[in-house]
Amino acid sequence: MEQISVRYYYRETTSNMEPFIKLMRRYVIECADNHDETLCDTYNEIMESDYVVHMSGTNMNRDTDFKPAVKAYFAQMPGLCLAMHDIITNGDRLAMLFTEHAGSLAHGGRLSAWGVISMYKWNRRRLTEVWVEQDFLSRFVQLESGRPHPIEPIHLDPWLIQSVPANPANEGIVRSWLLKGNLHNGVSAVIDDSWITGLAQPVLAAVKTKINDLFSAGNRVPFHITQSGKYRGGIAGLDEQYVGRDAVLYVAGVATVQDKTVTHVRAITDRWGLKTRLLQREVQRGDFAAGAEAQAKQ
Repeated sequence: MEQISVRYYYRETTSNMEPFIKLMRRYVIECADNHDETLCDTYNEIMESDYVVHMSGTNMNRDTDFKPAVKAYFAQMPGLCLAMHDIITNGDRLAMLFTEHAGSLAHGGRLSAWGVISMYKWNRRRLTEVWVEQDFLSRFVQLESGRPHPIEPIHLDPWLIQSVPANPANEGIVRSWLLKGNLHNGVSAVIDDSWITGLAQPVLAAVKTKINDLFSAGNRVPFHITQSGKYRGGIAGLDEQYVGRDAVLYVAGVATVQDKTVTHVRAITDRWGLKTRLLQREVQRGDFAAGAEAQAKQ
């Protein structure tokens, strides 16, 4: 049988992919799923040197913050994989909805699966920036209980998704809706792990919303926002003494527009970070690695 080199096969099987999706496929499969330390040591082929990750209110630089955190992440969860649910792109911007799942060596191999939404920018060669949130609170609840969550239905082949042109009108509709400060405002909403557990969501009063990032691909509009307000409750482990305190919640999501109205939203919130900040603990850069584990057990 004729042997075909891996690189040749890779080029041939990805020739029909959208350029941005082709890059993200390399990132997901070669780096995230395969834990390719050579690729992840340099990131030269995937990310620019000034690549920055915005998550949980922190800004992580590629080499000084993100790379060490990822190495610790992989060491702690050597079987970590991504289950892809959807990709949304207009060719210039791209959002991914996925679940990270693994066993944690720090918890005796206990399993967990937690949702992630990320919004990427690129320069048509490499990634330059991402806004992302992960549902760490759900992850820690699963690790503590020993009862992992099932994974949301996966996309059978997200790498063949086609780009859809941006729609500025839909962007305006979603901006106006977000500034009202309520993700449940008249829409079908799936927030964090509410699709499976019904764990309480943090409730804020007198909410002010800052839109950090937003783009559109047809009738779907990914966004990243900061909600600031007074904490009213909803997070286990925070008793009445925290009610009324200033609180900040970071949210990454995707809104769907139909007939000039937002009809559905899927969002991931930084509710673990909100809890951490109210408990007056610093949210560390790279909090998804060992630092997060240590803080979660305090």
